[in-house]
Amino acid sequence: MNYSSIEHLKTEMQSQLQDTPHLAQAFARCFPNTLETTVRLLDDGTSFVFTGDIPAMWLRDSSAQVSPYLPLATQDAGIRRLISGLIERQANYLLIDPYANAFNAEPDGSGHAADLPSKGAWVWERKFELDSLCYPVSLLYRYWQATQDEAVFSEAVRAMLNTVLRVMRTEQRHAEQSPYTFQRPDPLLPSDTLPHGGHGSPVAYTGMVWSGFRPSDDACTYGYLIPANMFAVVVLGQLAQMAREALGDPELAGSALSLRDEIEQGIQTHGVVQHPTHGQIYAYETDGLGHHLLMDDANVPSLLSIPYLGYRPADDPLYLRTRRFILSPDNPYYFSGDHAAGVGSPHTPGGLIWPIALAMQGLTSTDPAERQQLLNTLTATTAGTYYMHESFHPDDPSHFTRPWFAWANSLFGEFVLAAQSSLARAAVLP
Repeated sequence: MNYSSIEHLKTEMQSQLQDTPHLAQAFARCFPNTLETTVRLLDDGTSFVFTGDIPAMWLRDSSAQVSPYLPLATQDAGIRRLISGLIERQANYLLIDPYANAFNAEPDGSGHAADLPSKGAWVWERKFELDSLCYPVSLLYRYWQATQDEAVFSEAVRAMLNTVLRVMRTEQRHAEQSPYTFQRPDPLLPSDTLPHGGHGSPVAYTGMVWSGFRPSDDACTYGYLIPANMFAVVVLGQLAQMAREALGDPELAGSALSLRDEIEQGIQTHGVVQHPTHGQIYAYETDGLGHHLLMDDANVPSLLSIPYLGYRPADDPLYLRTRRFILSPDNPYYFSGDHAAGVGSPHTPGGLIWPIALAMQGLTSTDPAERQQLLNTLTATTAGTYYMHESFHPDDPSHFTRPWFAWANSLFGEFVLAAQSSLARAAVLP
């Protein structure tokens, strides 16, 4: 497939970035990486987008991997084919198993075969993550907004939207209504399985939606993952708009808005805590029983990504207090060293920083100097590869994990484009 707009934009950006050759080279490698290495256009018209060095397709990763290409879908038929085909495949996967997070290209049983209960042949891994329901809806909405292509609302996509609502409703009352459990016998790490017979730690009803796992694929300590519920609030508003304007389904729209309001009430009631240094901030997780986890993780949705998700603006006071907490040693997963400072993850122990978090810090910053410093850091810590990695050591960037991680490459490309756009807007201001 010829993606002419990608090559045109890459050439244009290299010209704009000619005074920063390392940044230009990193963008030229990272921005098209998903298209060049992880995309399979299938004969049935769908698209399989795998994550990189793992041959499975995550609902979250695949959506994020194509995110920077969405603005080009208006002018590039190849991009429209790729993204509309990905939306259809995501819908089909969610109809196969809405509790799974990652799927196979064929029903060959690849993946974590020992997990309990047994997964289907299409499923690579069956860790229920609330963001896995949110990302496909968000991708659908953004594609529809960019192209006004209502042909994307196939029978499977319509069924997917109803399935997303049904599962979210069920997981509001996980303990009483959910059929979902997950256990991994002999896990390498405790975070690879759920306690209490696979049901997870106890929770009380809050109006929020329960999630077994974080977007890092690590088990939640407490069942209500606040940033994932924030993403759900945004996505349910998008779903309601599509139901009204594209599907002519006011009942579906009303159901989405009702659920959105319940989740929002839960976040504001149970997800805000008083920190002794930073004042009122958002917690990362809670159980509705009085316990809160104060941290942030590099993977998105994160608390750092609140403006990126569209939940609150970047100048929101509660977000700014939360951001100061996240970007400080008070966050147990904020690390610093000779070459970088930023957010990491318990998924990669040892004080490693994630380029995804550095790019997200830049995408949510309102300070041009901070954005430039983050671009400099990202391009200086690739260990000479000019690709983004999963994580790296802040004292030794040659110590990194996952040399081929397409999500990080795409998000870096998105950050570079956003930073250049901000500079262009600033240049025309009086």
